[in-house]
Amino acid sequence: MTNIAYLSLGSNINTEANLRAALELLAAQTRLVAVSSVWETRPVGLTEQPNFLNAAAIVETELTAEQLKREVLVAIEQRLGRVSQADKNAPRPIDLDITLFNREIVELGNRHIPDPEIVERPFVAIPLAEIAPDYKHPELGQTLSEIARNFEAKSEEMYLRPDVSQSLEQVKQNHHNGRL
Repeated sequence: MTNIAYLSLGSNINTEANLRAALELLAAQTRLVAVSSVWETRPVGLTEQPNFLNAAAIVETELTAEQLKREVLVAIEQRLGRVSQADKNAPRPIDLDITLFNREIVELGNRHIPDPEIVERPFVAIPLAEIAPDYKHPELGQTLSEIARNFEAKSEEMYLRPDVSQSLEQVKQNHHNGRL
């Protein structure tokens, strides 16, 4: 069975290179369906650190949510130098999270899918809405575009980065054209 996973990506250490590397590694292990624009955002919680670059992606995989997280996402994070820190808001080279999985509600260790940050953080909601605007949140019944509209008034906290977005879109194009 093919599963569809909606992912959020974030980085504030060597941002462009780490986002690109993460997508290339994802594309090698899943079918990369869509990649959002890249947004520069201010850090949350621990504010004395560099800004983040955030994006979203849709992948197709035969893996379960648990397998995808453990075998692919955590492995990519580790490969790109992420180490666990006491403060979950500490700087990091890459952060990969499953925000939505098919249309399911999943408990994945200490993570809940749909990710509660979809309705709490514009840097999660807005990129997801860009690539899946009509997807209905399985708990709220709202589309991702409706959820994202709630954040538009706060969009001064986010800046579109077309320069990085083009680079990441190229990863998807290369994957689909068989160059990776």
